[in-house]
Amino acid sequence: MTTDKLQRACCIVGGGPAGMMAGLLLARAGVRVLVLEKHIDFLHDFRGDTVHPSTLEILDQLGLYEKFLERPHTKAYRLRGRFGSLETTFADFTYLPVRAKFVALMPQWDFLDFLAAEARRHPNFDLRMEAEVTALRTADGKVVGADVRTPEGRLDVLCDLVLGCDGRHSTVRREAGLRVQDLGAPMDVLWFRLSRKATDPEEPVGSFGAGHILVGINRGDYWQCGFVIAKGSLEAVKAQGVDTIRSAIVRLAPFLADRTGEIRSFDDFKQLTVGVDRLTKWHKPGVLCIGDAAHTMSPIGGVGINLAIQDAVATANLLAEKLRTGAVSVDDLRKLQARREWPTRLIQAMQVFIHRRVVTGQTLRGKNSLPILFRLLKWFPILRQIPARFIGVGPRPEHFRSPSAI
Repeated sequence: MTTDKLQRACCIVGGGPAGMMAGLLLARAGVRVLVLEKHIDFLHDFRGDTVHPSTLEILDQLGLYEKFLERPHTKAYRLRGRFGSLETTFADFTYLPVRAKFVALMPQWDFLDFLAAEARRHPNFDLRMEAEVTALRTADGKVVGADVRTPEGRLDVLCDLVLGCDGRHSTVRREAGLRVQDLGAPMDVLWFRLSRKATDPEEPVGSFGAGHILVGINRGDYWQCGFVIAKGSLEAVKAQGVDTIRSAIVRLAPFLADRTGEIRSFDDFKQLTVGVDRLTKWHKPGVLCIGDAAHTMSPIGGVGINLAIQDAVATANLLAEKLRTGAVSVDDLRKLQARREWPTRLIQAMQVFIHRRVVTGQTLRGKNSLPILFRLLKWFPILRQIPARFIGVGPRPEHFRSPSAI
């Protein structure tokens, strides 16, 4: 096995939303950037498929809005929830002060493939697939690169900054010894798919009741579904048998009754262990974590991807010039965390509140009544703009500054 060496200004670990967007923006700003993705491609199912208005706004600023929407997708202008026999709209995106007044539903691999294709147009961008970081390289108390395993052999990378974008099980944050604060989550999700018919609803499905929660994302010819269970209860659910889940699906979404037979066994489910956590410190000299590597989000609201994108934009805005000159300091990394930490804390606090009041305190205990929060949204439609703003744009949306402005 051979050993190659590379030197770049920034080495991005992880080719997910944060990593690919950061790679695109930094390369566009004139930074020599290397993105390392451990998988052979982007085709990983049961991942977040929502591209929110805040992310579409960034694509618009980059002049990529129309081109992106040429790819197959569906639009969700509103989000609705069903509690027992009661149904209400809880977020209306049509009033948002942005160009895209909707959530675009698109498989994440298509989104990542789009970002990669656009990034490759810039000569400063380098993407290596099947490249897994095994350790960080340090010198004089500072991270100066990474050891990488590839099919061709070992790759030694030297850089001014390692940017950890490698998700909730981040190698970068583990190797850097960054401390994680676990906020807890009371649920896990069983992902599966059911076929979709032309007469089915267009918008995402969210149904609560009888101790269960069902979410459905329209993927054109099929539904990507999530069935919420209490954390740690998978074995108990299996003991009840797959017919129990089939029956719950029929109660929660009656229009799916004629296709629950497509669920043959528990082999048709993939479990997502839900977590909510964040690093107490996102950085050390020479290394910075953003996105899920810095803060794991609950699937509540589907905001994780878009928060990661906002982190990437802030990183490009604040660090591009420093990276071009090789002068990134710990103070620069501290400023990045200070900018992005409070919106992270605010969103996670809201997710934990919903976990306790709606998921644990209401639905998983078998209550079918409409929670007071959703009753207010039903009675006063103007209030639906608040969760729409929170989900669709976020508490601190970032706006990419062009390379000349950086």
